[in-house]
This record gives sequence, structure tokens and C-alpha cells, in this order.
Amino acid sequence: MDSSRPIDALNNAKNKKVIIELKNGRQYVGILRALDMHINCVLENAEERVDGEVKRKMGIMFLRGDMITMVMPTD
Repeated sequence: MDSSRPIDALNNAKNKKVIIELKNGRQYVGILRALDMHINCVLENAEERVDGEVKRKMGIMFLRGDMITMVMPTD
């Protein structure tokens, strides 16, 4: 993956499974369908995870970019 800017790396992760962690410590795993320049993200088939285990299934989810501390592709 050749990414000269962080936003390029995120664009390369579109339509792939990602883990997103928020400032409050919650983690969400799902397919990254969309993002914008503010790192607002839309996840499909999203699941909330606690200690690596699925706590609840969320479906389609919008995550506000200013709450995100980490985005990690899982592939």
C-alpha cells in the first residue's frame, strides 16, 4: 500500500474490514463504506466489541471523526 498521506491510507481501506476506536475507549469493527476529509466514517455490518468479544451488532453506523482515535485495517 503506497500512501503518502494518512487520508490515502484510509481511502485504500474503503470496502475493507476495519477496527475503529473512539476517545471513550469503545471499539467498532465493520466494513468501511465511506469517509470524508474530517474522518467521519460510515461502517456497514458494524459490531461493538468489548475485550475482543462482540457486545452488540449495530448494522450501519456513522462515526464522527472528532471522536475517533484509531482506524486500523484488519486485512
